Amino acid sequence: MSQHLALISKTQSLIAAGDISGAESALVELADAEGDSALMVVLEQLPPKDILAVIREYDNSKESVVNLLVSPQQFARAVVIEKQYKDLSRTHLRGMVNSVIFRAGGDPVEFLTAIGDLEGGSEALADYFAERWSRVEAFARTGLFDTAEDDGDMITEADLYANAYAKPRIDEDEVADQDWMQMAYTLRYQCVDLFIETLLVLRAKARAFEAGRGEEFETEEDDGKVETGDTDRGKATPAALDADEESAI
Repeated sequence: MSQHLALISKTQSLIAAGDISGAESALVELADAEGDSALMVVLEQLPPKDILAVIREYDNSKESVVNLLVSPQQFARAVVIEKQYKDLSRTHLRGMVNSVIFRAGGDPVEFLTAIGDLEGGSEALADYFAERWSRVEAFARTGLFDTAEDDGDMITEADLYANAYAKPRIDEDEVADQDWMQMAYTLRYQCVDLFIETLLVLRAKARAFEAGRGEEFETEEDDGKVETGDTDRGKATPAALDADEESAI
């Protein structure tokens, strides 16, 4: 255990110094030397902001042992505070969500349920879908992602529930892209409440954006978020996460 405490301290120091890749390497070395179970013990001891710092730098050209072993609860806590990076492109959010939720041998519903159980979970998923809002809206109304079949009229929450329980018009195999389509399909047919809650948040963000009160669907006031120029590519974590990592949980 003392060795693990030393590794935890080292990992946090590397992250604080902005050496995210070094922190991940230290965790990978532990897994290689002592096995996955040892790494899982260490991950349980790391705060959400530090786990987030590592998993949001997901590189799809290589497999990350941290992304493969992070638990649904740990991942959910990381997801809801990711917005503090103020990454308007959502590139990191989508990358890490896809890599973890659709990881080999994983249960997407287990991860999505953990996210939905936290305050801010539906907001995080709305950010994930922000660039695909119209197609997710069409899917909620018609059961298809093709907006050409969609009349564009908003339907009520009650109708959203009725539609969600309708027989699927497409098979999951047709959208098994390990990306936003499969995510939307899984939410609609296996996590109905969370799907509708996420869609309602998306609608609110879209209305705010159209009214000129939002930026890229971002409707929240500045609460210490930071631009990602210095936080992307494994350089640093936002000071807001260091000061108040639990505020969004």
